Amino acid sequence: MDNLRGAMLMVLAMAGFAVEDMFVKLTSDALPVGQIIALLGAGGGAIFAVILRIQGKRLFSADMLTQPILLRAVGEVLGTLCFVTAIVLTPLSSASAILQATPLAVTLGAALFLGEPVGWRRWSAIIVGFLGVLLIVRPGLEGFNALSLFAVAGVIGLALRDLATRKVPKSISSMQLSFLAFIVLVPAGLILMLAAGTPAAMPGGAEVLYLAGAMVIGVLAYYAIVAAMRVGEVSFVTPFRYTRMLFALVAGIVVFDESPDRLTLVGAAIIIASGVYTLLRERKITPGPAAVFPSRACRGKPPQTRT
Repeated sequence: MDNLRGAMLMVLAMAGFAVEDMFVKLTSDALPVGQIIALLGAGGGAIFAVILRIQGKRLFSADMLTQPILLRAVGEVLGTLCFVTAIVLTPLSSASAILQATPLAVTLGAALFLGEPVGWRRWSAIIVGFLGVLLIVRPGLEGFNALSLFAVAGVIGLALRDLATRKVPKSISSMQLSFLAFIVLVPAGLILMLAAGTPAAMPGGAEVLYLAGAMVIGVLAYYAIVAAMRVGEVSFVTPFRYTRMLFALVAGIVVFDESPDRLTLVGAAIIIASGVYTLLRERKITPGPAAVFPSRACRGKPPQTRT
């Protein structure tokens, strides 16, 4: 029963993150990407700051200056900037499909940089999964969209964030990490605006509602995913994170009139199948919560932990 509740919470969280992405894309018609990111960072940071103060916890501590925290912040900024740019400039469905490769990238990074053992079966799944990404991106072929590389760069950033999270001192709480993850987006968004030469725009009533919806739903989705991880077995609940792709497809088709082609759908199916196989294989080798990597196919929030 607990696993069923956990799975339902995970599905709700993924639906929330897909809606959050939808609102961001809708907002991009009137606001530059850098301003959207800075506003979301300020709003999300304020929400988590209030929660931390209510809990009587500090917003900052000396442990936040350690290398893992700084690396995590770099990954957060890279992942969020690139993924938000991807969902703004490319179809939501294809960007979301590429994002599903994040757990595979985390497994690859853990093997290469953390010395974690990865057998030939999971190596095969990683290779097959990245072939699925190539089917969506199609470099050098007709239909290639260079802007889709922003989604690939987003995967790299989010994988770096999740790998660095493993080394974060235990004295730093998940709420503090979440607060920091949003706050670093404020200067990153402003710097992006300066670099791109895009002046700030005054959001209209619709944009204010979209941004508010993105912030509130994003925070609620975060709580849902935390609850999912605590209620059910992590190894059982985590594969349901791939339902985000289904919600992104629906949003892309219904709201943005997207028509994903066959190669995109096949590539997404391959990525998801490879990711699920990797999770199940990891569960078989190392039973228990340690068997699943924390990842946010959702961006920026532990422990699953735009994106």
